[in-house]
Amino acid sequence: MAVNCFLGSFKRLNIAAINSVNEHLCVNHLIRVQSRGYAKKPTVKGKGKGMVKEALKGPEVCKDPVRLTSHAVGVNIFKQGEDPPLKPQEEYPEWLFQLDLGPPKKLPDLDPESREYWKVLRKEHMWRFNRLHKGKKL
Repeated sequence: MAVNCFLGSFKRLNIAAINSVNEHLCVNHLIRVQSRGYAKKPTVKGKGKGMVKEALKGPEVCKDPVRLTSHAVGVNIFKQGEDPPLKPQEEYPEWLFQLDLGPPKKLPDLDPESREYWKVLRKEHMWRFNRLHKGKKL
C-alpha cells in the first residue's frame, strides 16, 4: 500500500513536472519568435560598432546661367581640373547642329519603307508581348 501511494504521488509529480516543463517551453518558444522579428541594423566594418552607413551623394548641380552657357558642364571626368569652355559655333561640325533632339517619332509618322519604321515596329511589338505575358511562365 505504501508502495502504491508512493508510485501514485510519483505519477502526479511527473505529470505536474511535465506540464510545467511544457508551459516553460511554450513560453520560451513564443519569446524567441517575437524577439527575432526585427532585421539587423546595418553596420560599417572597421569604423566602429553600430554605425549607420552614410548615403552616397551625387555630384553638385551647377545652377549658374553664365557658367552653363560658357562651359561644357559635366564633361570633365577627372577629380581635378575644370570643365572645358565652349568654342565658337564655327569650330564644331555641321552635323552636330542637325541632330534631332526632340521626342522619338511615332509609328504613323514614319515611312513604312524606312529602317527606322521597322525598328520602332519591332520595339512596340516586344513591349506589347511583354505586357501581355507579364507574370506568366512561357
